[in-house]
Amino acid sequence: MKTILLFIDGLGWGPPNASINPQYAYGGEFFRLPVFEGRPVALPGQGLATPIDAVLGVQGVPQSATGQTTLFSGVNAQAVLGKHLTGFPNEALQNILRQNSLIKTLTERGLRARFFNAFRPRFWELSEEKKWTLSASTVTHLAAGLEFFNLEDIKNRKSIYQDFTNAELIDRGFDVGPMLPSEAGEILAQQIAHYDFLLYEYFQTDKAGHSGETLQSEHQLRMLDEFLQTLLSEISGEVMVVLTSDHGNIEDSRTRRHTTNPVPLMVWGQGSEEFIQGLTQLDQVAGAILNRHR
Repeated sequence: MKTILLFIDGLGWGPPNASINPQYAYGGEFFRLPVFEGRPVALPGQGLATPIDAVLGVQGVPQSATGQTTLFSGVNAQAVLGKHLTGFPNEALQNILRQNSLIKTLTERGLRARFFNAFRPRFWELSEEKKWTLSASTVTHLAAGLEFFNLEDIKNRKSIYQDFTNAELIDRGFDVGPMLPSEAGEILAQQIAHYDFLLYEYFQTDKAGHSGETLQSEHQLRMLDEFLQTLLSEISGEVMVVLTSDHGNIEDSRTRRHTTNPVPLMVWGQGSEEFIQGLTQLDQVAGAILNRHR
């Protein structure tokens, strides 16, 4: 069995109202999520979706550091801290990931697991101590002691950047070519053949939500739609694709802040129906993936 976990930052399950929810106005179908009526809803590509709670019993609005630590560890990180924490993990959250990193656990079971995002050269100039202060996804991979992908891996179609169009890299002067969302989806579909588990993080959605620019939010959703459509058309029957988020944001254009909306858990491929059954909270996703790879 193989699993791809797509972490799409700032993607909530909002109201079916095109005037306030870009997911109903962007022109695609994957993220046009209906009112939930108690059972998983059908998605294009023979997928299923259900809303899951990202607040997890802690007062306030979900934030990135705690939400991502929860997703990548299976530990209710906000409950451990007693609050939602923005930005990158603090020492307590780092320790959760050191012990419970999903990639680390899978690797210790003898499985081939990797964080699929490629990093810029500057990453290797940082001290080890500094690397541990970066994003939850970075810490999740550091905990497993595995090598990170670099820009050469993008050129060799072994990895993709967090902005899979490479626009940011090109603007910074790096020697990489532009990439279509469909091409990025194709690369991910091809590379899962060499692994048991791949994690890919896309946070342009959260940036778009914070910008308050509805057209930018719709643009990001269209690109993700194209990326996902190609990925799903290229994977084989043994692969399951899981897509979820850490908190809401892009689904409500009335605010530039995160929301308390549930986040979607979207699943396609072998074992999808069994996987999604009974999952109602963000802290259950990692455990469900580990159960799949027992």
